[in-house]
Amino acid sequence: MSTPTLPGPDENLWSAALRRDPEHAHRYAERWQRLEAAGQDIHGEARLLDAMAERGSRILDAGCGSGRLGGYLARSGHDVTGVDLDPHLVEVARTDHPGARWEVGDLAELALPEQFDLIVSAGNVLTFLAGAERRPALARLAAHLAPEGRLVVGFGLDRGYALEDFEDDAQEAGLALSQRFGTWDLRPASDDFLVGILTRG
Repeated sequence: MSTPTLPGPDENLWSAALRRDPEHAHRYAERWQRLEAAGQDIHGEARLLDAMAERGSRILDAGCGSGRLGGYLARSGHDVTGVDLDPHLVEVARTDHPGARWEVGDLAELALPEQFDLIVSAGNVLTFLAGAERRPALARLAAHLAPEGRLVVGFGLDRGYALEDFEDDAQEAGLALSQRFGTWDLRPASDDFLVGILTRG
């Protein structure tokens, strides 16, 4: 009997990009550094998350990249852990944002010793996951949520992860989409982008 094909890419898209171009992560990190140095606002997501969390909350930045969100939240007084698949981005985060803990790790195999009041997965991270990684990753994130914790996700709905597929995956992982918006400044839900707030189902 054949295994049913899951929606989504056959391979993790970040890993595939690095295989094609080993400098991909370096350019990604440098881009955010340039934008911040030029005075652009790169902290919109982080301001929303800060408003959702009591001061000193335990926050997991799942797919943290170079630490843009987690670094802001750590400076705002939260206990932040960031996890990313890419060792170079984690090293940049450690250098640029020493107030948080940064770990190299696979979200589909996440096994940290604590639970979190708030987990964020922004920057289209979930759309980079292979189809076979999506449900395991969401299940691991659910397992790391404190009982009253919330998971906040943000990704473009035109990037290969349809809303109905995401909701099915979240439900299988024991999560419920409790609120849905179209932008990080909480404009109404749209067909273009999802900012979703999930709780344990």
